[in-house]
This record gives sequence, C-alpha cells and structure tokens, in this order.
Amino acid sequence: MPVRLQHEDFDLNAELERLRAGRPEIGAVVAFVGTVRDLGAGGVVTLMELEHYPGMTEAALEGIAALAMRRWPVTDVLVVHRIGALQAREQIVLAAVAAPHRSDAFAACEFVMDYLKTRAPFWKKECGAAGTRWVEAREQDEAALARWEAAAPERRRALARP
Repeated sequence: MPVRLQHEDFDLNAELERLRAGRPEIGAVVAFVGTVRDLGAGGVVTLMELEHYPGMTEAALEGIAALAMRRWPVTDVLVVHRIGALQAREQIVLAAVAAPHRSDAFAACEFVMDYLKTRAPFWKKECGAAGTRWVEAREQDEAALARWEAAAPERRRALARP
C-alpha cells in the first residue's frame, strides 16, 4: 500500500509496472491520473501551489488506501500526490488499484479519489492573470463521497480517526 508525496513528476508506466511486479493474481489495474486544470473558477490558471500538513497528510492517504483494501478484495493501492508549485496541465495525482478482477479495481479506485478529494489535508492555490485564489471544496465532491459513506457509515468514523 505505497503512498508518496513528492515534488517531482511521476512516470505512470513505471509506477504501474512496480505495482504489478511479481503478482500473478492481478488481473486488473485501474489508474486515475489527475492534472492541474488550466481553467479554474477564477479564470485561466498558469500555476497551482499545493500545500500539505506533513505527517497528517501521509497518514490520511494511508488511511484512505487501507479503507479501500478492507472494503474490496484488492491486491494493492498506490497513491502518489505531488506538492509544491505545478504548472497547468502537469500531473498532480496518481491513484491506482490492482485487483484480481476489474469491477473491484474500478470501484476501489473511484472510492480512493472521492475520499482523497474531500478528506485529505491539502490546500490548493490557483495562480493566473487574474491573481491568486484558494480552491474551495465543491458540492459535487461531497456528494460523490456521500454515496460511499451511506453504504458504509462505520468507515466514515474509522477514517475520521488518523
């Protein structure tokens, strides 16, 4: 269950190869790669600054990955999240799930991203020609999370405790 925060970019193919290495039971790998949008609520975005709380952020990501592994029969979960200053269209996050079967991998990967978007302690500031603005939580992200929590409220309580 590797979780990493890093300034440098990641190589998707290399990350997925490491995730699958030596595991013949893996029949599916589902990966999500998020990028810095070049258009935000405040207009054109040229740069995004990502801040985090060291120690707390890693623990939150590990907790999210562990929840996914308890909820679905998956082999492994990988989360790589970048921090610092990122240019528009750069990769920002990789969430990948390896499992014997695709349906579990798809569901677990979506779960990881929904929790990461709403519960991981990151602060994002968009910078562009119109100035800078902090990115606020979106109602649709909370709504996406609500469907998982409604299905398993005990997991919400477990995630709340780092």
